[in-house]
Amino acid sequence: MEGSANIHAGHRQRLYESYRSAGLDGFPDLVVLELLLTFAIQRRETNTIAHGLLERFGALYAVFEAPTESLLQVPGMTQRAAVLLHMQPQLWKRYAASRAADTRLFPTRADCAKFILSQFRGAREEQVHMLCLDAKCKLLDYRKVGEGSVNSTLLPIRKIVETALAVNASSVVIAHNHTSGIALPSREDISATDLLQTALQCVDVQLIDHIIVADEDYVSLKDSGLL
Repeated sequence: MEGSANIHAGHRQRLYESYRSAGLDGFPDLVVLELLLTFAIQRRETNTIAHGLLERFGALYAVFEAPTESLLQVPGMTQRAAVLLHMQPQLWKRYAASRAADTRLFPTRADCAKFILSQFRGAREEQVHMLCLDAKCKLLDYRKVGEGSVNSTLLPIRKIVETALAVNASSVVIAHNHTSGIALPSREDISATDLLQTALQCVDVQLIDHIIVADEDYVSLKDSGLL
């Protein structure tokens, strides 16, 4: 048992050194998973578990998007390892939002849309997001403000207005996703957007756009002449 532990320790050390010297560029997806699992599973080899994950879910992104309950069905997985893997897309979203808020401006609607698309990757349920900008088009805040389709819940208008005022936003962009895979706006989408625009105008905040996301596609209500 002690000899086996030493072998695993040596293999892990080689993985860490490979990452330190070249990053993940030279790592196949299997080894990326193997490396991640070493941080949550101690004193056991993780290559077999990584194989099991890819065999069950088919691709690295699908492993990261899988519910923790499903991850735990793979032999050898632990609660800590499942949480670590499930956290990866959320960590990327948090990183992207933090970096954009610190360094990036959003001078055009296309810039806003590109950033928003990255925030909806991996979302399986319908959500409503808002992006708040100052007068110089710098990102002040980005957050999820609602769940469920605009058709069923309408936009959370009060929450959006309160958030815009709380961060002293000059303008906002609203976005929600269609899990159907079709980004075309519905009549309910357009009606809810009109109500929100009126409410924001009352507090001197401009609604720049309402963006509807479907997979890697999106439709801008402003560009479509609907706002």
